[in-house]
Amino acid sequence: MRKYFWLAVALAAFGQLAAAEDHSLTLKQALERALAENPEVIMSRMDELKATEGIRLAREPFSPRVYGGSGLAWSSGFPQSIDGSAPSIFQVKTTQDLFNKSQMYSVAQARENARGAGFASGERREDVAYRVAALYIDAERAGKLAEGVKNQVESLTKVLEAVTTRVDAGRELPVTRQEATVHLLRTKQRLMALRAERDYAEHNLAASLGFNPGDSVKPVAEERASAPIPDTEEAALRAAYNASRELKRLESTYQAKSLEIKSDKAQRLPRVDLVAQYALLSKYSHYDQYFNRFQYNNIELGASIQVPLLAGPGVKALINQAEADRRHIRAEIQLARGRIALEVHQSYQEIEKAEMARQVAKAELDLAHEQLSILLAQMNEGRAALKQVEEARFAENEKWIEFYDAQFNSEKARLIVLRHTGELSASLR
Repeated sequence: MRKYFWLAVALAAFGQLAAAEDHSLTLKQALERALAENPEVIMSRMDELKATEGIRLAREPFSPRVYGGSGLAWSSGFPQSIDGSAPSIFQVKTTQDLFNKSQMYSVAQARENARGAGFASGERREDVAYRVAALYIDAERAGKLAEGVKNQVESLTKVLEAVTTRVDAGRELPVTRQEATVHLLRTKQRLMALRAERDYAEHNLAASLGFNPGDSVKPVAEERASAPIPDTEEAALRAAYNASRELKRLESTYQAKSLEIKSDKAQRLPRVDLVAQYALLSKYSHYDQYFNRFQYNNIELGASIQVPLLAGPGVKALINQAEADRRHIRAEIQLARGRIALEVHQSYQEIEKAEMARQVAKAELDLAHEQLSILLAQMNEGRAALKQVEEARFAENEKWIEFYDAQFNSEKARLIVLRHTGELSASLR
């Protein structure tokens, strides 16, 4: 039986792999699908819905609750039912809170929790949008760099062939061929690593977009303008503080905890409930043996007033716990503000570094291209060897790789700024 079990598992795994699909999407399409199908986004929407329904649950004691039924039963002696009221053919009861200060604060707390859940849902959407955009750029970067390294492999293969010819002819030492072989193998290893990195990013991207296991998302080549960001770091930090859903969520949680403390303290206040009851009695219950007067329809309407005389130590313990939670949340707010400031500062430094690296790479690329052009002209005149040309071509491809790498690093740093200023989804969609 165990053999058949593992065979079934293997067939199921093979079926999943066979059904795997490649999806080609632009960055805009990937973000639109992520905000609709990402599992974390869906879970955050459900949490927001639950928090919204929590308002109705908190308000429920202030709505009338009506119960109908029968209290008809056989009795011996004084006519009474199990719950202490008179046996009846039919009865209706209703209860409703008229004044319950503790529950009023609970309703306000539920509203604040729902508001905080909305901020948390928006925060989760921004986090998912950032992760998807970062994975998309990682996949693009790995693919672009892999193309450049593939060209380097072709150049080094030609160099190895040329060196081998010269070694066989006795015009080069054998160690030169070994050096060329090592260089080629190292470049092939780099190509393999970049392809693995691209494969991982594409599969991770597919999982983030809610596709089936084994699927992958292939970035579509497109021209994207750099998303605008604030001109200065100070302006970006102000915008980040104003737009941060994380800070708004924590502040909402702080307010909800304050309302919880008020609710706990209000348990010492009086409480007034509406009570009403109608009962249809039967004369066959022998009421005439115990009462001078009998009537079929009986109505009771009034208020139940409860005054706490001794609340007990539990209320104080609840207040102390809520106070500790509130101080904890205040510390979280301070940590979040410091982290946001640090990430914004680091992002602007990364943007400056990436821009400088891009300028350097562009200048070196132009130089490498010019040197390659000179060697090509010299080779046509018989004054340069193929080995020199392919080595120059390899150097030019290396500068292309550095140039692309600087561009992708700058774009990712901009994503972090846009994420904190709350404009990531809007700017990329």
